[in-house]
Amino acid sequence: MKVRDADILIVPGYTNSGPDHWQSRWQSKLSTARRVEQAEWSKPVREDWTASVAKAVNEAERPVVIVAHSLGVAAVVQAMPQFQRPVAGAFFVAPPDVANPKIKPRHLMTFGPYPREPLAFRSVVIASRNDPFCTFDVAEDIAGAWGSLFIDAGDAGHLNADSGFGPWPEGSMTFAKFLTDL
Repeated sequence: MKVRDADILIVPGYTNSGPDHWQSRWQSKLSTARRVEQAEWSKPVREDWTASVAKAVNEAERPVVIVAHSLGVAAVVQAMPQFQRPVAGAFFVAPPDVANPKIKPRHLMTFGPYPREPLAFRSVVIASRNDPFCTFDVAEDIAGAWGSLFIDAGDAGHLNADSGFGPWPEGSMTFAKFLTDL
């Protein structure tokens, strides 16, 4: 699949992805990419976030490819029962452990627990060994339950701009390969 053949939905996490974040950079470079907007980025409500994701998927005109980061991953997975159109694939980066009672802010737990069934579409989960929002073992377990290809990003923090992942060329190349294989 090529970029022009897909509706690429960028699904940021808690507080959105700023201009230096790799998601924002990719959105500006991928001609068919659009961001799934949330009414409240800093006080996420599961029902609102999942409704926004489902609306974007259901309004797509081409096959859907999702690019989600952090809490965006949880929003996508929790929105799946509302999808009326098929999703071709999902590129999940740094899923948070929304079942961890120590997660901050605590209201992020309302996005959990994750479903444990295999996903109905191809997916990749990329996780860091030192992500403050999810242990590597939990991320690997989530990916296994979903039937996702799991990629070890090494010690990469939360894979966001604050962790030094603005341009993230390795991620871009991995996404290009994922898209080509769809």
